[in-house]
Amino acid sequence: MTGEAEARTLLSQFLRETLDLTGTHVGCDTSQCGACVVHLNGVPVKSCAVFAVQADGAEVATIEGVASGDTLHPMQEAFRDNHGLQCGFCTPGMVMTALAIVKDNPNPSDADIRHGLEGNLCRCTGYQNIVKAVIAGAKAMRG
Repeated sequence: MTGEAEARTLLSQFLRETLDLTGTHVGCDTSQCGACVVHLNGVPVKSCAVFAVQADGAEVATIEGVASGDTLHPMQEAFRDNHGLQCGFCTPGMVMTALAIVKDNPNPSDADIRHGLEGNLCRCTGYQNIVKAVIAGAKAMRG
């Protein structure tokens, strides 16, 4: 998908308002919460801290592209099955960050996951089920 953006348009705003990819959530507009994490050329970024024009010519992956049709990605299934979400607002950013963690380390420890998720805030959970979900998702992705 492509579209036109003014130079001052944030990537999160462009995704949500121009491309109608509303799975990328904006929780703070200050790059503190991580709800807006997307992958830019395979690297997780907080899309509220990136201008849309900076993504020109880049590959942008959002939560909408993680599932395969109606089939959830193993990491999404793991979040669902391990109760790694409550209200769901932070979940897209958590899943996108978790995918990056597992890409870099297919068998992460609890400490690795907690460190990797430091830039993602959840106001509903105590993070334990999120960590369990990432471990389960990583295991499912390894096969």
